[in-house]
Amino acid sequence: MNNDASWERRTFVALNYAVMALVAVACLLPIVNVLALSLSSSAAAGSGQVKLWPVGFNLKSYEFVLGKPEFGRAFTVSLLRVAVGVPLNMLLTILVAYPLSKERKDFRFRWAYAWYFVTTMLFSGGLIPWYMTIKMTGIIDSFWALILPGAVPVMNVILLLNFFKSLPDEIEEAGLMDGAGRWQALWRIAVPLSAPAIATLTLFCIVNHWNSWFEGLILMNRPEHYPLQSYLQTVIVNRDMSLMSAVDVTKWSMISDRTSRAAQVIVALLPVLFVYPFLQKYFAHGIVMGSVKG
Repeated sequence: MNNDASWERRTFVALNYAVMALVAVACLLPIVNVLALSLSSSAAAGSGQVKLWPVGFNLKSYEFVLGKPEFGRAFTVSLLRVAVGVPLNMLLTILVAYPLSKERKDFRFRWAYAWYFVTTMLFSGGLIPWYMTIKMTGIIDSFWALILPGAVPVMNVILLLNFFKSLPDEIEEAGLMDGAGRWQALWRIAVPLSAPAIATLTLFCIVNHWNSWFEGLILMNRPEHYPLQSYLQTVIVNRDMSLMSAVDVTKWSMISDRTSRAAQVIVALLPVLFVYPFLQKYFAHGIVMGSVKG
């Protein structure tokens, strides 16, 4: 019986490893293909010769994307957007989610505020009212136009709200009995216990700010104020020749749509790949916590 159980266990583990290996390969192969395209010649990419290894290796696409001073300005704008926008997002998310996670006896009008936020997810005034509202605040063509309109991500509020509600009430009640106030209970009890959820939402905010391009095109009047993704969208995808010099046009003729878009994807992907390993341990910890709580 024990031998049979041991054999079944080993078979189950082996199948798990095999399935996860296939999933990992399925996720990595497209990235490897895009990287190979970005390092290949335009002729090889256009004729479909590139698979998982560069053909006609060159860095012309990267030279075109990275070699302009406008790229450095756009990259700096995106870094500042992440550095300012993510802490603001998380601060407001925590401050909104914590009181909404309480029972009605602790927060009398909780339901009204909760439905107020949920309504913003279900109904939208549309692009024109959104733009006019931002314009009336006077932040059009300024850095804050990239930050303030999305300062409170409602979906993140709901996710963190549910995580706060899953925490044992006895821990916070013990802190309150020892003389802690609500503010101390939030920052010394609820927030440390919610580190996995907060880390996950932080990564969501980083990816959202880094990959967002639409707001830059709509809310910025001058190309020098574009964040990185808006700049790449304009120059690489839409081919706005007004932003290119004669030298840039010459370089553009030496690359193709496929290689330039592949370079764009790789450049945009690298910062997120660097951040994820530092937050991955919180994801694993969150899975363990969920399994223990059942």
